[in-house]
Amino acid sequence: MEILAIVMLAVFAGAYLVLAGADIGVGMLLPVLGRSQQERRVVIAAIAPFFLGNEVWLVSTAGIVAGAFPGLEHHLLEGLFPLFVVLLLGWVVRDMGLWLRGRVDAAAWRRMCDAAIVAGSWALALAWASVLGSLLAGGEGLNVGSVAGLPLAALFAVHGVGLARWRLTGALSARADRFPAPYPLTGAALVTVALVAGTRLPWADAAGAGAGLTVTAVTTAVVLPVLVAAQALVWWTFRGRVDSPSYL
Repeated sequence: MEILAIVMLAVFAGAYLVLAGADIGVGMLLPVLGRSQQERRVVIAAIAPFFLGNEVWLVSTAGIVAGAFPGLEHHLLEGLFPLFVVLLLGWVVRDMGLWLRGRVDAAAWRRMCDAAIVAGSWALALAWASVLGSLLAGGEGLNVGSVAGLPLAALFAVHGVGLARWRLTGALSARADRFPAPYPLTGAALVTVALVAGTRLPWADAAGAGAGLTVTAVTTAVVLPVLVAAQALVWWTFRGRVDSPSYL
């Protein structure tokens, strides 16, 4: 069951980085891709159908860690607590900006929400980059890898460009085309970094025992096809390019 739990954790974490990593990248580059408030609304519309569903993979990843690897949860939170605080704050600020941007029809309000989206996206990218860098450096706490891993944040931005090239049209797409970034390639790079970082973790010492490990591993294995089907349906439904603002 421990092996199954590790595989499920790798799948869910990898799916989050590939899917939500592109949303984060688009948010990081919002002022570059969209030069006016109207253009930025169109850029946001490119990720609007996806970002909440993508975050389900992160919530599920946290559930797997808590249920199957309680020792890992303790060590990571104890050693990397400041980074996870930044990550959580960035998540809240980014989503707040996305949800509230279209609620008030005022230029100042939209600029404030745009700033929240960009700041939250950068906070998420830098926090994840530092977490991955710390793990790649072979530790479970803040170390030189926390700083050395910061350039990984650029990978999120490049990954976002790949999504923007696929979803946007006209001048917006042309701006994204200036930064050639094949979406599958950058997604594979994010997954590779995460998998290598995962090999640095003490799985045997962190794994739970008994029913907790079994229930978590089996439940996630059963739920996985449902999530994949739901994700595929969303992507198929919104597979076209975006040329007008959405509800956000």
